[in-house]
Amino acid sequence: MKKIFFPFVLCFSINAVAQSEGYWQQRADYKMEVTMDVKSYQYSGKQELLYTNNSNDTLKRVYYHLYNNAFQPGSEMDARLQSIPDPDGRMVTKVKNAEGKDINKSRIAQLKPNEIGFLKISNFKQDGILATTKEVGTILEVDLAQPLLPGKSTLLTLDFNGQVPVQIRRSGRNNKEGVELSMAQWYPKMAEFDFEGWHANPYIAREFHGVWSNYDVKITIDKNYVLGGTGYLQNKNEIGHGYADDGVTVSIPKKQKTLTWHFLAPNVHDFTWAADKEYLHDKLVTEEGVTLHFLYKNNPKIIENWKKAQGYTAEILKFFNAMVGKYPYEQYSVIQGGDGGMEYAMCTLVLGEGELNGFIGLIAHEFGHSWFQQVLAINESKHGWMDEGFTSFIEDTVMNHFAEKKAANPYAGAYKSYFDLVKSGKEQPLSTHSDRFDLNRSYSVSSYSKGELFLSQLIYLIGEDNLMKTLRRFYEEFKFKHPTPNDIKRTAERISGAHLDWYLTDWTQTTNTIDYGISEVVTSETAQTKITLERIGRMPMPIDLLVEYTDGSKESFYIPLRMMHFEKENPTPEISRTVLTNWAWAFPNYSFTLAKPKSSIKKITIDPTGLMADVKKENNTFAQ
Repeated sequence: MKKIFFPFVLCFSINAVAQSEGYWQQRADYKMEVTMDVKSYQYSGKQELLYTNNSNDTLKRVYYHLYNNAFQPGSEMDARLQSIPDPDGRMVTKVKNAEGKDINKSRIAQLKPNEIGFLKISNFKQDGILATTKEVGTILEVDLAQPLLPGKSTLLTLDFNGQVPVQIRRSGRNNKEGVELSMAQWYPKMAEFDFEGWHANPYIAREFHGVWSNYDVKITIDKNYVLGGTGYLQNKNEIGHGYADDGVTVSIPKKQKTLTWHFLAPNVHDFTWAADKEYLHDKLVTEEGVTLHFLYKNNPKIIENWKKAQGYTAEILKFFNAMVGKYPYEQYSVIQGGDGGMEYAMCTLVLGEGELNGFIGLIAHEFGHSWFQQVLAINESKHGWMDEGFTSFIEDTVMNHFAEKKAANPYAGAYKSYFDLVKSGKEQPLSTHSDRFDLNRSYSVSSYSKGELFLSQLIYLIGEDNLMKTLRRFYEEFKFKHPTPNDIKRTAERISGAHLDWYLTDWTQTTNTIDYGISEVVTSETAQTKITLERIGRMPMPIDLLVEYTDGSKESFYIPLRMMHFEKENPTPEISRTVLTNWAWAFPNYSFTLAKPKSSIKKITIDPTGLMADVKKENNTFAQ
């Protein structure tokens, strides 16, 4: 066996294999040589995969993803489009039924043989010995020729042939903005095996989980195409197309029909690329030494926005580095392609048209995934709310940083979306598998908005300073690993000292809602005022209460939640705060007394910041 070696990324490898006690993760290092026929949109390749079994299990079978097979009539993805009430609008077309009514028809169902996607495997060997394979939809089952023992490695080799589908979702050819090749989920990819077992999920609609890997990839394609994607280009002075070193002129002989692009990508869990004959290519080296690449169509309508977005992208990198932790790679590419915006290792594929502010927000979100998913490799299929929600949180934070007028609550949009979902009665727990939501809308609002609120409410629970410390420690301790929901919860507990298991359980594993109200404000004969609060929703919370008086003065009150065993620092030190006796969940009501008459009170407000996701705001205030 010949082991692929990446001498320039030794520091990454050491970090990745430095396992904490009891923790392990598999390793899959790829070497691929691929030739693309740009006329037929078919490609062929060879793959060598050095697979290391760091588990305590003896593996007799392994599984590969064959994502391209989803883009065929009759696939599970096609069936899902035809059965879900609100299919992704990008993946369906409107047609008339027999009654003349508009109905959605799956675009996949309409693909012709030369338009479908496929990935076919042959000549599969383990250490030179033929192994038995079986294609099951988008999964390849492989019965190994020899069992793979714990702590051992094996070399898995195969040949593959693929066809790039007409662009339907994320990957494909000739998207609506004219980008010719968006090569995402394009190669045979080893499925993840971890402490929960195999994650050989069919490709139905969304989300991925991958093995930490080094990639050595050579792509041979028509010389007129410009490529961008994952990895460091090794032969840039042979390729040109804007990649060559300053002062180096690259001249390709006219007789030469193709170029071979050679990429190395250290310690990533996927490899993506895109190509087009009309790509413009700009580079920007940031203060941090990271080279940003921008590849976009030579379309006069979009060039100005792509130029303006480059400085913002550098600022986004700087902001996220300070907020979460240092981006660990030497480059990042923003590439026009795909069908909206999708994150990949060291790059994103985004649609490139539209107004500037929305475009910057799209880049901020997809670049944010470089922290929450591409470095913190969360299992998106099971915990999409951590991936999408946490990224939405830092996106909204940085966009508020850019805004001329700062919002008091930068996450207000996520709260509104969540409240609307609750009112619809269509909410499902965040612990629902990403493919198992009844509605696409329920998945989207849950993962993006309710997932974002998991972090914004931690500001309410433990304070903003503790939340930011939690993010930075979470990133530092779990980068190049596969963190779970319990890991972010435990990190927040270690930082703050608060008990938060109740929060993780109620917010992510149930659809319990938060609803507190002011039920009574009464002045006694002694001119004191008794304030009574009630817990109406199932989910508990500590309570911040603001009292405003008719003379213009204010004071706040904090009611700790007993099961938290924690007292938050005063978030508004300019306002005098009184810490009251804790409130236990089993008691639906809570009362305390003010040493002032009711007539002196102008207004009482539960949670004046709006960071607690109380679903019925109208009972949160008392005013007279």
